[in-house]
Amino acid sequence: MVRRITILGATGSIGRSTLDVLGHLDEGFAVEALTGAANIALLAQQARSVGARLAVTADPARYHDLKAALSGSGVAVAAGPQAVIEAAQAPADWVMAGIVGAAGLAPTLAAAARGATVALANKECLVAAGPLFLRAIAEGAATLIPVDSEHSAIFQVLEKTAKPERIILTASGGPFRDWPLERMAQATPQQASAHPNWSMGARISIDSASMFNKALEMIEAKWLFDAAPRQVEVVIHPQSIIHSMVGYADGAVLAQLGPPDMRGAIGYALSWPGRAALPLARLDFAALGRLDFFAPDEARFPALRLARAALEAGGAAGCVLNAAKETALTAFMAGKIGFLTMAHVVEEAMDGLDAQAAPASLEDVFAIDAEARRVAGGLCAARAA
Repeated sequence: MVRRITILGATGSIGRSTLDVLGHLDEGFAVEALTGAANIALLAQQARSVGARLAVTADPARYHDLKAALSGSGVAVAAGPQAVIEAAQAPADWVMAGIVGAAGLAPTLAAAARGATVALANKECLVAAGPLFLRAIAEGAATLIPVDSEHSAIFQVLEKTAKPERIILTASGGPFRDWPLERMAQATPQQASAHPNWSMGARISIDSASMFNKALEMIEAKWLFDAAPRQVEVVIHPQSIIHSMVGYADGAVLAQLGPPDMRGAIGYALSWPGRAALPLARLDFAALGRLDFFAPDEARFPALRLARAALEAGGAAGCVLNAAKETALTAFMAGKIGFLTMAHVVEEAMDGLDAQAAPASLEDVFAIDAEARRVAGGLCAARAA
């Protein structure tokens, strides 16, 4: 039986890895739709390569470029944010939600509402709109499979008959885990995007260096696994071999191990509830020799403290944290603020906005997101002046 696949964010690192895994699997897949944004040449090449029925660019100004690039291929073409949502609503069995940022909210919710199996790599769906997204999953009778390596690991080792006592997220510590704070303050975007273990896009690599990536994962874990804030822990594990752990009331801890390669989590999501042979390196434990663990320094990585504050506050705090973080990250990448300033901007935005009420609709989420970006943008401008 052929499974129809849609990849939202096909030209990003998650999307490219998903297509790579599909190329190695024996199971019959057909690609319904691929979406992208500015990289028209790659999107067109991908659509031709896999024989996609539809290719969509989120940028309406690039419609004619994509149309020309796919001329004679038989691939249908569309453009604009609404077209991305309609691609998510197309009748695919399995949807990779790989669009980064708040732009991924509406299309991922659309896929959930129609009952697809949603492979979730977009953090913002749960961080900014956890209750709304889980309600869409439930009402649409959709299946949710996490694709972040940490949450995939937890999903893989959760026992169906026992509620976990602890959710332990591992973090490599990124490129700055041993840097003094004075040097971190002077870090450049190029240095921050040079992750020691994982091959990822620039924005998520910088989020990893600041640990805002882990902060979002803490909030995701609360919604994915119905965990109380006190149950979600973070530990530094420089080798990135243990992807996360789950602890139980009897003291047992179950861990999922594997090479630091996102194709592992993606391949698991594609083949779930089974497991398929994947083209990944096999662990050589004798060569590894040791695995190390350290408590994170929240003075060095205040993002973890801010995530815990958002978890305790509830309401729209996660939405504010995420929007302010995205705004501060953009300012850092543009050279307008320093690396450590990002956390200060996020904290001031969280302190300055009333986020007690949980968003009741997607429109509420976008309104809170926009206000948090406005406030964070002002804070970034003041810091840059």
